[in-house]
Formats: sequence, C-alpha cells, structure tokens
Amino acid sequence: MKKTFATVLTLAALTGTTALAHYGMIIPSDSMISQEDGRSVGLTLSFSHPFEGNGMVLDAPVSFSVTHEGETTDLMGDLADTEVMGQPAFMLDYPLERPGTYVFAMEPQPYWEPVEDSFIIHYTKTYVSAFGDDEGWDAELGLRTEIVPLSKPFGLWEGNVFQGVVMLDGAAVPRAEVEVEYYNEDMSATAPSDLMITQTIKADANGVFTYAAPSDGWWGFAALNTAPETMDYEGKDKAVELGAVIWVNFEEWTGE
Repeated sequence: MKKTFATVLTLAALTGTTALAHYGMIIPSDSMISQEDGRSVGLTLSFSHPFEGNGMVLDAPVSFSVTHEGETTDLMGDLADTEVMGQPAFMLDYPLERPGTYVFAMEPQPYWEPVEDSFIIHYTKTYVSAFGDDEGWDAELGLRTEIVPLSKPFGLWEGNVFQGVVMLDGAAVPRAEVEVEYYNEDMSATAPSDLMITQTIKADANGVFTYAAPSDGWWGFAALNTAPETMDYEGKDKAVELGAVIWVNFEEWTGE
C-alpha cells in the first residue's frame, strides 16, 4: 500500500522539524511472538536515516542486552555481522524461553557528527512480547537516558497514540524535544515536504509526550538532550547529544 503523510498534521502537534535525523535502530522480526511463530525472535541493530533509507556505519556497540523479569543479560557475544541499508550492522536470533516482555537495549559508540559539531550517543531500545504475556511492558532499565513507555509499546493499531516519559539521569525532562520518524523499509512512503520526514514534538512539564501514528509499521521516537560533559575531538571540547530512542510497531487496522 502506498503511504502518504499528508494527514499527519491533524494527528500530531508539531512544533518544528529536523531533516536527516540520525536514529539508532533495534528492529525485531515481530513485536509480538506467539507460540505459532516459534520460540525465537530475530533482531537487527543499525544506524540510519530511516525514512530516507540512508544507512550509516554502526560500529560494535558499547553494550547490547536483554532484560526479562528484572534480569539483564549481556548479548554482545551473540551479535553477528550483517548489512542494513547497505551499511555495516549487526544481527542475532534470540531464543525466547519464557513468556513475558523482553526489552532489548543498545548503547553505541559515540558518533562524531561534523554537521552538528558534536558527538551523538543514542541509547536505543525496543520491547517484544512473548507467548501472549505482556507482563513488564512498562519496564524502566535505568539507562543514562531513556523513554519509559506509558502506552504499551506493542499491540497498537495505526492511529493509536503512543505516550512515553523522557528520562535523563534518573529524572523526567520537562519540555524535552522528541523527534519522530517512520522506518520506510520498503520505500513506499512519500512525504509532500521534507519538513514532514522528521517530526518534532515537545514533552509537557512532566516529561510526557504523545504521538498518534498515521500508518502501520515501525516508528522511532528520539528524545534529545545535551550532556553536561564534553568529549575531545582533535584537541577541542565538543558537545555530546544524548538520545533516548525507542522503536514501536503499530499494526495495520483490519476493521472497516
């Protein structure tokens, strides 16, 4: 189905836009695994401009883990090389041994972005429900920065709203800026203006944001803040952008 985003303005309150936004990505083969689907989930880890389909190099992450029932497991040794959008990326097939929600999280290497004259670190995560059990769907991992879901981050219809609270160093971030972008995997989506490729919304005074997805598929939410510390680049102190990224899948509406 050819997707167009001409109606997006009626579905989300826009306060600005940023073209060519960077996104860390963790995309599972499915966000809801049933018994009929088997007992594992495939995942790809990448770095890209997801709407335009422009891949970027993802170096080996600093960490990659899964959290289930409060227990976190290091998965770095399970990653295999692959390509996403023509660029180096990683993949794995993770066995699901018990029901419940599995939260996959990645901390990447700092990425130097010359256009922005700063480093970028996107703490990225996604949630997968196994065997009909949604226990733990609102799990907070305690990452340096993260989006904690207030809406269940799976089992959403297109047109539903997704809500989350932006956290940085353990505290909610009032008026945090959140960039939203669609993973245009088959390149079937078109935008009538570049201003609609990456949409920007603001959290409220409690760090809570709301977005209604106009189409089914994977949507990335990136809450951006500047770290208090700097990093050295060629002998100069440079700013560090901390991104809290979450990927959420919206299902195609099958009703009339």
